[in-house]
Amino acid sequence: MVSRDDVVRVLVVDDEMVVRESLAAWFREEGCEVGTADGGNAALEQLGANDWDVYLLDVKMPGMDGIELQRRVLEHRPDATIIVMTAYASVDTAVQAMKAGAHDYLSKPFDPTDLSRIVRVATERHRLLRENRRLRESVEETTALVDVVGNSPAMNRVMSLVEQVAPTDATVLLRGESGTGKEVVARAIHTRSARRFLPIIVVNCGALPDGVLESELFGHERGAFTGAQYRRKGRIELADGGTLFLDEIGDVSPKTQLDLLRVLEEKTITRIGSNRSTAVDFRTLAATNRDLEDLVRKGTFREDLYYRLNVFSITIPPLRDRPEDIQPLVEHFLRKFSRAMNRPVRKLSQSALRGLLAYPWPGNVRELQNAVERALVVARGELIEVDDFPFSRPVHEATNGNSVPKGSDALTAAADAAGRSLSSIEEEHIRRVLEDTHYNISLAARVLEIDRVTLYNKMRRYGIHRPGTPSLQST
Repeated sequence: MVSRDDVVRVLVVDDEMVVRESLAAWFREEGCEVGTADGGNAALEQLGANDWDVYLLDVKMPGMDGIELQRRVLEHRPDATIIVMTAYASVDTAVQAMKAGAHDYLSKPFDPTDLSRIVRVATERHRLLRENRRLRESVEETTALVDVVGNSPAMNRVMSLVEQVAPTDATVLLRGESGTGKEVVARAIHTRSARRFLPIIVVNCGALPDGVLESELFGHERGAFTGAQYRRKGRIELADGGTLFLDEIGDVSPKTQLDLLRVLEEKTITRIGSNRSTAVDFRTLAATNRDLEDLVRKGTFREDLYYRLNVFSITIPPLRDRPEDIQPLVEHFLRKFSRAMNRPVRKLSQSALRGLLAYPWPGNVRELQNAVERALVVARGELIEVDDFPFSRPVHEATNGNSVPKGSDALTAAADAAGRSLSSIEEEHIRRVLEDTHYNISLAARVLEIDRVTLYNKMRRYGIHRPGTPSLQST
């Protein structure tokens, strides 16, 4: 089905009905959407209502002539294709029109060959202009700076480091708890770098089994293993010229660590099942929520890979340590989800804001985003109230209508008032999501915005299991 945006729209302006109708029929046969007007004033009335691409304007018309109409059209639509028509075949008139911005001219009576050529050239010019506009918009979208929401001193320090390291090609290790926004910071680095015109390729190392991760990273040849029915480029090869973001790098197996180290040092990859090396040029960004130094001491993470990744380190603070960012983040998510849901942007009530500030946010920005999305769905009035959030009872108890403490004081107040630790709050939230999704692990992981491996680890930690099945702690 052809989109209306792909159809060329043509307006024929001539005071002779026979000319108008014959030209309109000709363009319709070419698949164009056609309108007609019997004079300059009638044509101007259609400028606001219809966005025409090609204008065929008769030069000699009662009242406003074609040259004046051309000027008015180009003021409204500078990229419009103008074709002037004259019964006098006057070279002076044609030159005047071309100097004023016309694309071509026709002499009456029309030569069918000339008319066909002009129709073809005019429609092709429009399609080229449209494609250039789309490409320009695509480039602008790709290279647009990714802004990290937040004005707290902690996030200002993070952005200062981002601005410092982004123009270089240095490897960056992003540290922080799950959900703090490490991928957003990685994209902010990429869009401020010289590689921003090429993609950033994201690999979630913790979400894939070791064998699958190896194929995802390095690619494979046809027949390399059972099910490899065609050659496939790996993520590292796709990142050639751009940026490779290795998320949850601390979960990579020792074998894949060795393979990664070789690629990072030599900047070449060998697809699984191939003996030929391919040179690749990419920048490396990595992220982890684990203590890599402790993993190195325990011998589960290679020391040489650690030093290769830890060239420049940025730690993203947890949300509980930067409560000043909660309100701007909520406003950002409200705008985002309101557009996605085609709903009017709602505001927070003061009690809801107090509750959000008091809550400890064990899931960090990711949990806040999910909470705002849910609140926007369930909210009934013009304001989003504290009861629209899933943790409303603990928040009520923690705030009790009093002033809201800041930073670690807010964390302590919320946890103490509810009589629970952070881990117990996280456990309750995970249990609630699993129950709501009927223990569909893939769906629950998407709702929590964590990978399945992380969810399984948390379920094992808290002894959570599907009713009627053995606990993961015993497996």
